[in-house]
Amino acid sequence: MIFHSIHEAIGRTPLVRLETDAPEGVEVYAKLELQNPFGMKDRVARHILLEARRLGTLRPGARVVESSSGTMALGVALVGRALGHPVHIVTDPRIDSLTLTKLRALGCEVDVVETMNGQGWQGARLDRLARVLARDPDAFWPQQYTNPDNPAAYRALAAEILDDLGPIDTLVGAVGSGGSLCGTTRALRRTLPDLRAVGVDCVGSALFGQPDRPGRLQSGLGNSLLPANLDRRLIQEVHWLNDHEAFAATRDLAREQQIFAGNTSGSVYRVLQDLARRSAPGSRVVGIFPDRGDRYAGTVYDDRYWADHQVGSLPARRTCEQVGHGTNVRSWSRADTEPAAAARRHLLFVESNTTGTGMTALKTARRLGLDPVLLTHDPDRYAGLDPADCDIVVCDTNSPTGLRRTVQERFRREDIHGVSTTSEFYVPAVADLADWLGLPGSTTGAVAACRNKARLRETLHRHGVHQPRFAVLDATAGLPEAAAAARTVGLPCVVKPVDDSGSHHVLLCATAEEVLAHTRRILAAATNSRGQSTARSVLVEEYLTGPEYSVEMFSTPRGDTCVGITEKRVTDGPHFVEYQHAFPAPLPTATAHEAQQAVRRALDVVGPLHGATHTEIKLTPAGPAVIEINPRPAGGMIPELIRLAHGTDLLEQQIRAAAGLTTTLEPRTAGHAGIRFFLAERAGPLRAVEGAARARTLPGVHEVRVTAPLGSHVEPAHDAYGRLGHVIAQGDSPAHVRHRLDRAHQTVRFRVGTHHATPGDTAR
Repeated sequence: MIFHSIHEAIGRTPLVRLETDAPEGVEVYAKLELQNPFGMKDRVARHILLEARRLGTLRPGARVVESSSGTMALGVALVGRALGHPVHIVTDPRIDSLTLTKLRALGCEVDVVETMNGQGWQGARLDRLARVLARDPDAFWPQQYTNPDNPAAYRALAAEILDDLGPIDTLVGAVGSGGSLCGTTRALRRTLPDLRAVGVDCVGSALFGQPDRPGRLQSGLGNSLLPANLDRRLIQEVHWLNDHEAFAATRDLAREQQIFAGNTSGSVYRVLQDLARRSAPGSRVVGIFPDRGDRYAGTVYDDRYWADHQVGSLPARRTCEQVGHGTNVRSWSRADTEPAAAARRHLLFVESNTTGTGMTALKTARRLGLDPVLLTHDPDRYAGLDPADCDIVVCDTNSPTGLRRTVQERFRREDIHGVSTTSEFYVPAVADLADWLGLPGSTTGAVAACRNKARLRETLHRHGVHQPRFAVLDATAGLPEAAAAARTVGLPCVVKPVDDSGSHHVLLCATAEEVLAHTRRILAAATNSRGQSTARSVLVEEYLTGPEYSVEMFSTPRGDTCVGITEKRVTDGPHFVEYQHAFPAPLPTATAHEAQQAVRRALDVVGPLHGATHTEIKLTPAGPAVIEINPRPAGGMIPELIRLAHGTDLLEQQIRAAAGLTTTLEPRTAGHAGIRFFLAERAGPLRAVEGAARARTLPGVHEVRVTAPLGSHVEPAHDAYGRLGHVIAQGDSPAHVRHRLDRAHQTVRFRVGTHHATPGDTAR
């Protein structure tokens, strides 16, 4: 195989079956990560640096600075220098002479701290690194202990195990930064949910509740600090070996298996032997062997070093002792892990919608025992936001790097249980964060295909899904292009932005001139209502006649569930405003099934989505046509209608799905519910609202809400943002619900003046 750069040679390491004392049928394998150019951390260095270059946080030619005494230093040197970056390594006296020689030969600047501080060698290195960064603010620090791109790098390792071996039962790995074992485990559990993860630590390490004892001789595992990337929830069992036991196991590995490796691999080997003896027939156990032995020739494999450091004087067990969690250990012991007592259960919300379910979602997360955190650029945008309901973190939510930096700096990985949003504009940001953190969520590609309506049209077209004819216009379009688009789809046609929400800027156009004029209006908006850059692209599509519905689906790894179908009433145009929803839609069983099947096929086409989706369709003589796929729960209070009609709290289930909790979507009741929105009949200042209190007392009326402030200017709605409020009713049948909506809607009167309201205007 030919590579164009040395960093392309990273990965695809051998998987070797070991000869061990185990019951018949037990298979034990070593994943030889030591066969990477320098070792396992080559994967981490490559992934972090390439991601940083993609996001622009590592600029061309900028310095890369890292704290390491071993394989991470070599990985950063390998990849950083191959990509043309100066590399500065901060290390400590434990670094072996061979690694030091390699780093200098690769052209790195190596900075060796002389004494440890109160947090050991690691703390001393970080102090020195901070001073280096202060002198060079443009330098990039990979931050292997806190950067989620560290564990994310091991998704490739997990894929290699599955490709080469298939399903496994137990994964064993040394724990230092938390990246390799946690990242590989998290990736494997997407297809192997019952996988058991076993961590290997050293005596004197503080990672799993033991007292820190600086001066331990092992390198590559253990820590005096608690790395943010370590997620102890993923690990069911932990082993501790002292220096004597780890060094002896490493020598045994070379003699018994002919694998010349470092002490991390030796410790994993010893634990593999123990697990092999305890495994049931038919089990497959895989251990990750991180580094080769050449760096340890003067330590682990040197009898004089043993004598000088009195390694042989330490106790050494040949079998493991089971101890209780929290027991202070001095030699090889194992314990079942327990969640850290102080661990939080954060559910991160990236912004929120400003009406409907946004604030309710925060309260629902709290009710489920989660700790909701609202990441927002502007808390003042949200009426009803109560700091008692959530933690509020102000950051730049329109910046992917800003969001990542905030999450990385403020939260430990094991404290984050999920990420979500109730705002359509931030669904892509949530997908990106979920993917970065290895959390449940939709794939970024599927979300991108749904959020960009032109891309969705192209995707559905390639797979033959029934939808409107379409054409796409951009900033270069003139009248000839607009006329061509109109001919392609037919007149009248619908013109809309490819990436907006709530029917904003959606218009029915009768001529090519109208198509061009509206295209220019759309393209004039460089940003949307949330300050995000628009796609600067316009979708021209066929105007389909026929009743409109939305199919509410819910996707999990177990499959897609249809929660129900919503009947929608929409104004005639040229603007399309949804003014009534009814759930469940009164459809014949065969028609409902046909609509569900059309939506299932469309969801399969766009790719894996997670949680609730809201797909708009029209029933045409040629069958259901897909209008839009929204990778989020329905808006317009449809989740509340579902709750009233079927007893299913869709918002709660969405939060459960985001947090990796069990979801329950089976209907508990068989009722009906509907919503009617208030729309202004003419433009002017809203002078008064009458009858709302009386409407609330009518039978079957669940809610009457007015959202337009008195004194504000109102006008006939052009989109969902122009609605004045709503009434929700429930009943035993669709006709019953319609009657109650009619009565309540007629009871409420909006008094709209012909001039701007004055401070003396009041409402009755």
